[in-house]
Amino acid sequence: MPSHAYDDLLVHLARTTSLSAGEAARVVADVLAYFAEPAEDFVRRRHAELKAGGLTNDQIFERVAAELPQRRVAPPELSLRQLRRIVYG
Repeated sequence: MPSHAYDDLLVHLARTTSLSAGEAARVVADVLAYFAEPAEDFVRRRHAELKAGGLTNDQIFERVAAELPQRRVAPPELSLRQLRRIVYG
């Protein structure tokens, strides 16, 4: 029985990159966690990142609204008002 659900992927990454088996396992875990992030957490994280980058809220919410449908499992479409409510309550 495999010790990890993605053993074949880990072996492939270790074989085709300079990553060790442990590094490949961490990369796969990080990618899976990224794609498992709930939409609300994504909105809050991206808002903070873009705000730190100097964008205005109008620019931020437009960008986040455009990014959400590109997620691996896209959440339902959210209005700019709904995005603001996620960040500010």
